[in-house]
Amino acid sequence: MNHRAIALGLACLASFLTQGAAAQGLRPSGAAGTGLSRMSPAAPSFTLPASGASTALRQADFIVAVVNSEPVTNNEVRARATRIAQQMAQQGAALPPADVLAREVLERLILEKIQLQLAREVGMKVDDFAVGQAEESVAKQNNVSLAEMHRRLAADGISKERFREELRNQLLLQRLRERDVQSRVRVSDLDVDQYLREQQSGADASRLDINLGHILVAVPENASPAQVAERQARAQRAADKVRAGEDFAAVAAEFSDAPEAKTAGGLLGMRPADRYPELFVSATTQLPVGGIAGPVRSGAGFHVLKLADKSTTGIPTLVTQNHVRHILLRTGPQLTESAAAARLADYRRRIVAGQADFAELAREHSQDGSAKQGGDLGWANPGRYVPEFEQALNALKPGDISEPLVSRFGVHLIQLVERREAKLTQREQRDMARDTVREKKVEEALTTWMQELRGRAYVEYREAPQ
Repeated sequence: MNHRAIALGLACLASFLTQGAAAQGLRPSGAAGTGLSRMSPAAPSFTLPASGASTALRQADFIVAVVNSEPVTNNEVRARATRIAQQMAQQGAALPPADVLAREVLERLILEKIQLQLAREVGMKVDDFAVGQAEESVAKQNNVSLAEMHRRLAADGISKERFREELRNQLLLQRLRERDVQSRVRVSDLDVDQYLREQQSGADASRLDINLGHILVAVPENASPAQVAERQARAQRAADKVRAGEDFAAVAAEFSDAPEAKTAGGLLGMRPADRYPELFVSATTQLPVGGIAGPVRSGAGFHVLKLADKSTTGIPTLVTQNHVRHILLRTGPQLTESAAAARLADYRRRIVAGQADFAELAREHSQDGSAKQGGDLGWANPGRYVPEFEQALNALKPGDISEPLVSRFGVHLIQLVERREAKLTQREQRDMARDTVREKKVEEALTTWMQELRGRAYVEYREAPQ
């Protein structure tokens, strides 16, 4: 795993924190009172410098702008621009001229500093426990231990302290946006009606949204013919298992080298077909919902694909539902995130050892509206909960209890009771349409909010970034 793999993990973490509807699913109404309803602002960006670039950057460092008395340095712009250029190159996108990219990166950094300054002014903080949780999530996305991740980051000139500080800043930005942006968003029944009329009128009839299950059996670069054959045979065994009716998520967990195998049951999420690789779309175009394709070969390896759902409106008709219960401890001056996590870890130990009952502990200690029901949140469609809760939930098997988990509502202990495939009712589809509208409004509100912050800030430009 080089610096590109680490940065990919950071991008995955950013998605975990603030992922939009296309990747996570949509939240129907009905989560009120649980303290877990989800609205997603734009995802923050995590960036790292190119390997071996740190010495050159230090030699060229100078102040390029001042934001409310805080400097932005040429190093910061160069590091961010380098990472963005690498990401664009990996995606095959055309790179803008270097001076144009530098100016755009500078503006992004200015906006981030304005937001971080505001967060600190209003007293917002991110506990070390939350940073540690985010750090572990990045390591898991890259399939390495924390120690190995830190070693490889250090090889690219990124210290553990710098890495954790970047995570802390991104979490701080996320919490500020949740507090200041989401409160502005309201979705009326008229908004939902208008959206549904547009869909039914055929305004987007040409757009096909699909949700694919994905199993990747990776093939190493410069693999020998024998290695390729072995990898192909492994992919074929996975395809045979799912065609025989075995649970796709279980097969993905056993065979797949893709990160979503462990966090989302192999599902890539409902999104427009043109946002999937052309290979995936062409392989599944003629399949019925539930059909299996593959193994098909790409440069990365062999893929087994399942057409989990498709829609011309962006609203799924068949989803995987989870029956969940949780214990929530709200944090504040009297209870830090670390202390709440320690308390919940003790509850988990007692439950696993058979010394306590989850429902009884929830009734006694949970500070959520579900406490009277033993923490029971009932059946939930994808995207009902905040992304960090969803990600932890997707990694559980029925009966499993998570480790303590931080969200903006406090610290949770989660148990997955059951999981099932279910067809959405018309009411549930309407609720998901509501969340589609909400996502759009959140994006619009975020843009307006950032413009307002930028307009109130003092920004002095110095030398042009190089």
